[in-house]
Amino acid sequence: MLKRFKFYLGIAFLILSAVLPLLGFWVAGLDLHLAIKGTIIGLLTLGAPEVLIIASVALLGKEAFDLITGKIRSVLHRIKPTGPVSKHRYTVGLILFLLPLIPTYIMAYTPHLLPDDSPERLYINIAADLLFIVSLFILGGDFWDKLASLFVYDAKAQFPRKGVNSPES
Repeated sequence: MLKRFKFYLGIAFLILSAVLPLLGFWVAGLDLHLAIKGTIIGLLTLGAPEVLIIASVALLGKEAFDLITGKIRSVLHRIKPTGPVSKHRYTVGLILFLLPLIPTYIMAYTPHLLPDDSPERLYINIAADLLFIVSLFILGGDFWDKLASLFVYDAKAQFPRKGVNSPES
């Protein structure tokens, strides 16, 4: 009975560690002092999830934790796009990828257009984040590989040459 309880508590901690950062949106809407809000959101985003993951590993055991996270990774790996996309789709994806930069520059250089206390600011930021995520799926697997190569020190860009096999020649 205790072993089963520890297993379910470990699963609950694992799920809670993924959900906890989302509570920051709720805290942002509360009528609290800005420093208190910032501290709570920081803890919900950077402190508490890590503590819950450590507690989850302690309750589940390393083998069970690795098995569960491996299954989650395999599901995420299956939804990751693979292969090339058409030039039109790539162009649309790049536009959607870069479009979220516009509100960032507006908030940085003309903050009076989107003040901190404006509810539209939150909605625009959420929409920009969702647009960025959608663009990654529109851009396809080859773009994911390009993006991943940014984090590999020895990776080199290889541009196609205009030549006999190129459609541009």
